Amino acid sequence: MQKCNKCNLVDGVVKSGITRGKQRFFCKSCNCHFTLENTNMKPSKRSSEPTIIDIAKSLGVAPSTVSRALNGKTDINAQTRQVILKAALDLDYKPNLLAQSLHRGDTHTIGVVIPNIERPFFAGVLAGIQQVASDTGYRVMICQSNESHLTEVQNIQALISTRVDGLLISHSKDTSSYEHLKPYFEKGFPIVHFDRVCKELNTPKVVQQDFKGSFDLVEHLISQGCKRIGILVGPENLLISQIRLEGYKSALQKYGIEIENKLIFRGNFKKEDSIKALNYWLNLPNPPDGIYAIFYQNAIEMMVECKKRNIRIPSEIAFVGFGDELIAELFEPSLTVFHQFPFSIGETAARMLIENISSKHDFVPYSQTVKGELMVRCSSVK
Repeated sequence: MQKCNKCNLVDGVVKSGITRGKQRFFCKSCNCHFTLENTNMKPSKRSSEPTIIDIAKSLGVAPSTVSRALNGKTDINAQTRQVILKAALDLDYKPNLLAQSLHRGDTHTIGVVIPNIERPFFAGVLAGIQQVASDTGYRVMICQSNESHLTEVQNIQALISTRVDGLLISHSKDTSSYEHLKPYFEKGFPIVHFDRVCKELNTPKVVQQDFKGSFDLVEHLISQGCKRIGILVGPENLLISQIRLEGYKSALQKYGIEIENKLIFRGNFKKEDSIKALNYWLNLPNPPDGIYAIFYQNAIEMMVECKKRNIRIPSEIAFVGFGDELIAELFEPSLTVFHQFPFSIGETAARMLIENISSKHDFVPYSQTVKGELMVRCSSVK
């Protein structure tokens, strides 16, 4: 309780506002207003982050001098720079990265558009991208198209609007037109394709051994005595589907095995497509003795169904798949695959994009292939 300065009574003394930074009181008993000498109010907390202007005011220098010191300019006295840097530290000054990027004309941020972040392959690619970005001082913004062309278009527009310095793109399975990319490509905006690339635009590309991987997998099945090999491919417009199908056909042709259209089943990478394909093949008068899925997960789904039906793997039907993850190795029997090394794909794509950004108009587009490896496991060895 506060005692009145005039009548020394406590009852009836109330606060009555602030005068020149000091608390003012009013005594109802003697109708007296008074303040206390030691009641200086604490300064209120700053409503916003300290700025260059705040640093300049605290030191009595021009804001331009502070700016030059903080940005490492050489046209400033070394002692003055140290004083300014200490003041910035004391005031807990944090630079406005957005303002700096707008001033420089770049954001040091790259955008990534992928079809499905839940797939281990794309998670591995993102890990490689993030590693390179972190090492080179770039930030990463990630968007998922969820295998939708419309969402892919919206993702790209959103990333461009946030002023990313370049784009890494793997197209959705529904994408067959690339008109949404052409305006940016024609303006020289840095774009790098990886995995699911397009042939229409002369962009830098990071690809895997789609043809060789398919050829090696089918050749392996043939080496195990398979004569009738079914293939579950993806959407016809998807370039990787086309190339992997060509690898399959080339291996059959090399060993003089007839290419039968009824052994080629086109799906959409979904589980129901795997079951449809298996049912279709098992109902043929002469079912396949080997099955190759260009998406390894579809192979595992068919193997699960075969086990339910007591179909022996690999003695009755051998299985192989393109792509790899832990479940392919742990499943019983373990799946023979062509391993893609997704982390390396991500690293390579990120380095290529940053090279493109740094070189600007002098950059000449090129393609780079990340080598894979045939991993022979129990699902195919007879």
